[in-house]
Amino acid sequence: MLKLSILQITKMHFQWDWLCLRVLIISSVTAGMRNKENLDADVEVENFDKQSQEADVDRDKSSIEVVYQTPKPTGEVYFTETFDEGLSGWVLSVTLKEDMDDNVAKYDGRWEVEELKENAMPGDRGLVLKSVAKYHAISAMLTKAFVFDDKPLIVQYEVNFQKGIDCGGAYIKLLSSSNDLNLEYFFDKTPYTIMFGPDKCGEDYKLHFIFRHKNPKTGEYDEKHAERPDVDLKKYYLDKKTHLYTLVLKPDDTFEILIDQIVVSKGSLLENMIPPVNPSKEIEDPTDKKPDDWDERPKIPDPNAVKPDDWDEDEPAKIEDPDAVKPEGWLDDEPQYVPDPNANKPKDWDEEMDGEWEAPQIPNPKCETAPGCGEWVHPMKNNPKYKGKWRAPMIDNPNYQGIWSPRKIPNPDYFEDLHPFKMTTVSAIGLELWSMTSDIYFDNFIICSEKEVADRWAADSWGLKKLVASANEPGMFSQLVTAAEEHPWLWVLYILTLALPIGLSVLFCWPGKKSDEYINFKKPDVSKQITKGEQKEETEELEDNELEEEKENEDTGEDEGREIKFKENLLFCFLKNAGHSLNIQIKNSSQAAYFKNTSRNIFYLYSCNTVFSCN
Repeated sequence: MLKLSILQITKMHFQWDWLCLRVLIISSVTAGMRNKENLDADVEVENFDKQSQEADVDRDKSSIEVVYQTPKPTGEVYFTETFDEGLSGWVLSVTLKEDMDDNVAKYDGRWEVEELKENAMPGDRGLVLKSVAKYHAISAMLTKAFVFDDKPLIVQYEVNFQKGIDCGGAYIKLLSSSNDLNLEYFFDKTPYTIMFGPDKCGEDYKLHFIFRHKNPKTGEYDEKHAERPDVDLKKYYLDKKTHLYTLVLKPDDTFEILIDQIVVSKGSLLENMIPPVNPSKEIEDPTDKKPDDWDERPKIPDPNAVKPDDWDEDEPAKIEDPDAVKPEGWLDDEPQYVPDPNANKPKDWDEEMDGEWEAPQIPNPKCETAPGCGEWVHPMKNNPKYKGKWRAPMIDNPNYQGIWSPRKIPNPDYFEDLHPFKMTTVSAIGLELWSMTSDIYFDNFIICSEKEVADRWAADSWGLKKLVASANEPGMFSQLVTAAEEHPWLWVLYILTLALPIGLSVLFCWPGKKSDEYINFKKPDVSKQITKGEQKEETEELEDNELEEEKENEDTGEDEGREIKFKENLLFCFLKNAGHSLNIQIKNSSQAAYFKNTSRNIFYLYSCNTVFSCN
């Protein structure tokens, strides 16, 4: 048992190291350090975070030079747009919203093509929504229409809320093909096939994926909304960073929604849309009526119950406490409020118009030191005789028939669309938006069918933006300080993380008081001069003695006198001398020490890695 306990004690040295490491990792995670995500398409995003505040101060934000080149698609695409060449091919709407006053319904919001306000790359420009509280509408034809057949649809673009966002959207619409589609008259009622992108108002953070489904029986279109992503979207709207939004629709009727190439939502067009694509086979009969005698009451008052004779319904719930006594010093003649003696009638007070002026009331200063002012009344207390209005106890209703619901009948509008992916062909893309925040940045639109093409496009565009933004971010030290300013309790964690290894080092390596209880040193006789010859003879004699002792140990199996290094044999030394003090000769020292066989001394020798002999 003794051997096991000491082994466990010595292992604690290593456990402390692991504990320190774990605490450091936890503090880093809690401080909000974000892992850098690598792009799949041959672009590595390096971590330029510095490890100290000095590095943060000295870092030049323009030290990372990125040579931007307009990205080129590497495969078949249906639409791409970088805005590096301006708004060529885009059409501004000149129409009005319906059912609104002409001055309000105009699509007169301003668009500009600009570089990012922060972390911009020379030559990289995007489409920027510039106006506040105005309607914006702009659109462009696809290079070729997308037909929902046997190829996936991938829609991808960038958004940066450069000023955050109060209330507004940054979604796009894929406009349905039709013979009368005129982009100059693109407005909120223009038929679309898919609507996708971020939207926010108040504290409602949305990421829309809506498609318009055509009823095969009636030919009418209904909007189907994807279920909300099960992630917190708030940071994407408020961090003022460029984020990549991707929608993937597959011919097997499944979908994925990604932000910054991370899946935030996925599901089935048949199972995860609201309302469902396919209606119920049965519906409630609208002509069915609940019978007049249908009893839905699970409980009823007991008709046989009788009010007790001593039940007095007239007793009040509260009565005056007759035992209460007016506190000594109560000021009966002093009001609780008095006119303010320092108040003056305003110079512009007109008594004919405003009436007689009266000074405002303030708390009576005399009442501040008294238990109370004004007429004293007995306080109220609960009436022990109060029972309230008598009611018969409830019992199970013997005539209970359950909650009534109309009978089910076959749904006359029922249909079954097993492939909702086959949507209406798309031939244009449009942004029809209203916002209370300006400078919403859009860039690098791509519509294609191959994920590799979209990923490569992202690597050559959004990946470079992420690289520059990462290089200009504050280092680890600044991020930890910022996190602690937002969450002050983190300072405690930081201090513990730093203090723990220091405290352990002091505890286990710093010598204690040199008292007789723990350690006594034999000081050499300093008055006697030792010549080099005598020192050499003494050294040779010690070495001979050590060799002789080692030989005896080999012959007899005894370990006394063995010279050991703590990490290998200290446990044996303490076990062998359990319950006794140890005479330890420190290697290369003229001092000898007597150590009590205690765990404190085990830790001391272990931490300092002492080489010694024990007898």
